[in-house]
Amino acid sequence: MDLDSSRCWNSAKKESWKTTLLIAYQSLGVVYGDLSISPLYVFKSTFAEDIHHSETNEEIYGVLSFVFWTLTLVPLFKYVFVVLRAHDNGEGGTFALYSLICRHVKVSLLPNSQLADEALSTYKVESPMETKHSSRLKTLLEKHKSLHTALLILVLLGTCMVIGDGVLTPAISVFSAVSGLELSMSKEHHLYAVVPITCVIIVCLFALQHYGTHRIGFFFAPIVLTWLICISGLGVYNIIHWNPHVYQALSPYYMYTFLKKTKKSGWMSLGGILLCITGSEAMFADLGHFSYTAIQITFTFLVYPALILAYMGQAAYLSKHHVLHSTYQVGFYASVPECVRWPVLVVAILASVVGSQAIISGTFSIINQSQSLGCFPRVKVVHTSDKIHGQIYIPEINWMLMVLCIAVAVGFRNTKHMGNASGLAVMAVMLVTTCLTSLVIIVCWRKPPILGLAFLLFFGSIEALYFSASLTKFLEGAWLPILLAFILMTVMFVWHYATIKKYEFDLHNKVSLEWLLALGPSIGITRVPGIGIVYTNLVSGIPANFSRFVTNLPAFHRVLVFVCVKSVPVPYVPSVERYLVGRVGPPAHRSYRCIVRYGYRDVHQDVDSFEAELVDKLADFIRFDGSRNMGNSSLTGDGFRSSESTGECRLTVIGTVEFSGPPAYEMDESDQPASVSVGFRTIDSVTDVIEMAPMNERRVRFAIDDESEAGVRSEMEMPMREELEDLWAAQQAGTAFILGHSHVKAKQGSSLLKRLAIDFGYNFMRRNCRGPDVALRVPPVSLLEVGMVYVV
Repeated sequence: MDLDSSRCWNSAKKESWKTTLLIAYQSLGVVYGDLSISPLYVFKSTFAEDIHHSETNEEIYGVLSFVFWTLTLVPLFKYVFVVLRAHDNGEGGTFALYSLICRHVKVSLLPNSQLADEALSTYKVESPMETKHSSRLKTLLEKHKSLHTALLILVLLGTCMVIGDGVLTPAISVFSAVSGLELSMSKEHHLYAVVPITCVIIVCLFALQHYGTHRIGFFFAPIVLTWLICISGLGVYNIIHWNPHVYQALSPYYMYTFLKKTKKSGWMSLGGILLCITGSEAMFADLGHFSYTAIQITFTFLVYPALILAYMGQAAYLSKHHVLHSTYQVGFYASVPECVRWPVLVVAILASVVGSQAIISGTFSIINQSQSLGCFPRVKVVHTSDKIHGQIYIPEINWMLMVLCIAVAVGFRNTKHMGNASGLAVMAVMLVTTCLTSLVIIVCWRKPPILGLAFLLFFGSIEALYFSASLTKFLEGAWLPILLAFILMTVMFVWHYATIKKYEFDLHNKVSLEWLLALGPSIGITRVPGIGIVYTNLVSGIPANFSRFVTNLPAFHRVLVFVCVKSVPVPYVPSVERYLVGRVGPPAHRSYRCIVRYGYRDVHQDVDSFEAELVDKLADFIRFDGSRNMGNSSLTGDGFRSSESTGECRLTVIGTVEFSGPPAYEMDESDQPASVSVGFRTIDSVTDVIEMAPMNERRVRFAIDDESEAGVRSEMEMPMREELEDLWAAQQAGTAFILGHSHVKAKQGSSLLKRLAIDFGYNFMRRNCRGPDVALRVPPVSLLEVGMVYVV
């Protein structure tokens, strides 16, 4: 997959208005499905039990005023004008904010960062001068490890609530849409019809997920557009027909009178009002598929006015039907004229499916990101599109979500409890986003702390008010997202904690380069034909699992490659900057190190293409290194010298440029990312953070002469030719993949909580999730597993 061309939406920022409007139209079906269907259940959830509308209409006007200002302040002001600007190379969401913070402040718990990572073109750091206050906050965050853990827990909380919303949104959306049948059936009949129909639609929705959003989403934008036109048209009709003066309720004065009259019950009813902004987070989370301008235009000029008209229309209708206290008569369908009720019902069901699809796709995406950052057990990720980046399907998660959605629909059977649960999950995600954005304002944008604090206090207080109202409904449905979040956070934190401990164990038990170089025929070690690919989490040193392998089987392959597949705190790593290749020992030893870098939204390649591409990168490195040693060393600068501290040679960024012989070089002084990187050091201590000064880089271009292959080979030095021939011969002999088969146990004397987490929790998840060989797509016939016991 061509990742650069697949991210066409971000490149459209500078395109014409015609292109921008087309992207804005296409964003309707993906971004606004959930937000646009909220009129189905907001008034019904608000007036469920806590309050009832009276003849004075103060309750109706108060609720409308709250809805208007909530939609204006949170989605419009907070997200459209502030949060959307806190993107990470065009990507949004909780992990994008965390990634942005990690690049500016060293708060990542996994100590495998390298100075070479900062040379990536996507590793963008804000340029404003660091202020005294931002520097002080940065130092505080970097100094205290407990703050690193607290920040990770905050991110995981937001992630878990998004996953919980993926369970609740399909249930409440489809159930609310199907509940329109209640006005056409008797109470006894519709109770036996709504739940089964809801379950059937949910099963069909999840059964279609393996086709991918790009196939089943063709009609999404027209459906949402039709729905928005429908609800805005109904709103205008109801305003004109029932109460043309309902616009007066937009005054914030009615919020005051509402709370003054209803008091505690009015505050508790805010748990239903907040449902009007469910789906707002999708504007930020799905930013990577579109553009800031497109999402801003769509919400400001289409979605926002349509929603306001829809709520005003419902309020206008209810203001003239205040004597009806049944929750049926305060629902959305009560305000729909009977002559168009059935067409509206059909469009509402289709729109609810679209809204559910958006949150399901978002759940798949965020679980994939969590897995990339070592915060989630390994699951199968299927990429459903070769052209659209980010379209994925996770079978295990899909069926688990389906079962949970059906359980919610069958267990709750009313929008009130589903709304309480969904509202709490939504507000928790928004609170996390507000906290992370305030940090971005200070440490990334380098704004005065008073701005970050003002943002946190203003929007945080609004969301905290709604969150507190949701907590009062704990026994009436709000317990569900809390329970789901607790289970998911336990799973994710235990997995991440064990991953960190395993990395520390590998780091402290790695063997020296001298040990590897000493292995030879004199001590009974033989080199067998073929390529041995040793997977390791280390970016330097020889892993302990390889020493265990050689100890039990005194032989290893003629060509040895230590491969580290690592995640970098950027959304994407360009293919030309993905591979870092270097030698381990002298050229005659035929040992190499290859670090394969992926962003948290990158697509991991299949093993067939990876193996072939790895050999190509090794060949390119050999050609480059041989050409450099043939008298061109002056081109590389001092940065290419070997690192004395590690005993290993420099690592070089090998891009997609291919050449078959000694290249002619063209030097181009530039601030752009170098196609061949300078040498770098590794932060290999789990306690110390080494500050490294930035290095001046040079871009190296390879210009290929139009000579015949025979002529080129005749000019190559003998060592380079022999090394290439050994590589091709080893490839023909076959490739073996050497992986560690790990068993982790807590140290003797560890606390009971740690023993439960490691000995039972982590090992149970490790046994029941996909192994590293499956995750890395290693062919079983070429797999060699080395048993390792990690005592952490």
